[in-house]
Amino acid sequence: MKKKYNRRSFIKRSSILGIPFFAGGLPICSMPNSKLITAINGESDRVLVLIQLDGGNDGLSTVIPLDQLDNIAVARPNLYIPENKIIKINEEIGFHPEMLGMQQLYDDALLQIIQGVSYPNQNRSHFRSTDIWNTGSAANEYLDRGWIGRYFDSNVVDFPNSFPNNNCPDPFALTIGQSASETCQGSSGNYSMVILDPEDISTLPTPINNDLTNGCYSSHLDFISQSIVQSNAYGDVIKTANESGHNSSALYNLESELAVKLKTVARLISGGLQTKIYIVSLGGFDTHADQVIEGDTSVGQHASLLEELSQGINAFLNDLKNLDLADRVIGMTYSEFGRRILSNSSLGTDHGTAAPLFVFGQCVIPGIIGDNPVIQENVSASEGVPMQYDFRSIYGSILMDWFSATEADVLELFSNDFQYLPIIQSCVSNNNEINKENPLELQVAPNPYSQYFNAQINVKGGNIKLSLFDVLGAEVKVILNRLVEKGLHQFNIDSSDLAPGPYFLRLQSKSQQKTIRVVKV
Repeated sequence: MKKKYNRRSFIKRSSILGIPFFAGGLPICSMPNSKLITAINGESDRVLVLIQLDGGNDGLSTVIPLDQLDNIAVARPNLYIPENKIIKINEEIGFHPEMLGMQQLYDDALLQIIQGVSYPNQNRSHFRSTDIWNTGSAANEYLDRGWIGRYFDSNVVDFPNSFPNNNCPDPFALTIGQSASETCQGSSGNYSMVILDPEDISTLPTPINNDLTNGCYSSHLDFISQSIVQSNAYGDVIKTANESGHNSSALYNLESELAVKLKTVARLISGGLQTKIYIVSLGGFDTHADQVIEGDTSVGQHASLLEELSQGINAFLNDLKNLDLADRVIGMTYSEFGRRILSNSSLGTDHGTAAPLFVFGQCVIPGIIGDNPVIQENVSASEGVPMQYDFRSIYGSILMDWFSATEADVLELFSNDFQYLPIIQSCVSNNNEINKENPLELQVAPNPYSQYFNAQINVKGGNIKLSLFDVLGAEVKVILNRLVEKGLHQFNIDSSDLAPGPYFLRLQSKSQQKTIRVVKV
């Protein structure tokens, strides 16, 4: 049987793939009724910078719960950081001692910390979990388009055939690195162009007048030819922006790969490039071994990475402020999973579940969303920090408040229980605090229990979900998922079908959540 090749499979097999020519533009200029027009065009264009922490960041050594230090010391005797070395940002939370830059951002009201970010049924494979984060899929759903790519597919006409053009000459997204980000993969191409060095963008030869254009792969070769022409055109505007732009911060560490990437982003924005999404990455977070140096847990591989991240973001925001660009740019970190609570015998940690996520910039609501994870005296070997917030709620909230998407857009984009989160504020002032609603109330008894336990919730009404997760992050039982009236509600929960061990009971409303650890004996 003759094997069929589509355009994507042909491109993947082509030797020319070594050249990062996939690029994207946006025909918003020709769509006067588009809801995106105010976010895309004009001098106040908004920009989102994504920083991928590749490998799975250890959240418990990044944002440290000060009220859990005694049990962390028991769970991580060879890793835990002594209290006198932790950078305390309030009475409950501290930063790793190498995160002085993040402390400065927190003190300057430029940083939001979102606790316990993950997704239901966490997959602890690097490849699969990264795919889930990049596509915004559910754990049992396989998508071939990224979350940004899908969103722009629904708003962009005739991409990439008509781009660039006179009205929209700039690439929609840029990846500063080796390959185009899967977050920007659309149905007909990737909206992200790849650049390694904006000062050295080589012109690619266009394969025209070739006998092969009349052969069996003529349509594929035509696609390659068109893509190269587009890439060269985008290269011209990038080089122009790089030559026109400049940097104004002395804080960049030029020996840091991340700092150099972020410096490039700031320079391109200042040079007038109207690109909306920038993606950079920092690798090395898969710290199974040598996460710390024996004898001094405040230094080592993880400490160096956190210092690079912290200094890089601090320098970037300092640059944006000096360039008068601070009200146009926000950024966000993400990593495929957190690490387990227990350390291993190799001075490291293994793949876990949830971890904190940072959103930064003048236009974010500063402070902390979520509670400290509760670390028990006895932690199971495979137990990770439980999920508080689904990462897709963060994506969706940023799309709504930064790029003017509607809630209907977000619900169509992400097939999950979307929670709107207060992440973005007016850029007029950055001294506001997160508006706190009356917190959800969740109580359980008895705990530990044998077969049944009672749960009591106190909610303000609306759609409420109450579900039980195991220590791997799998949702094993949904107790409630419907509209309920305001007030107290009680449930007798039967878990006779579950194995003994720890579980997490999670209560979720439209904009809040609460999680309690329960133990079946």
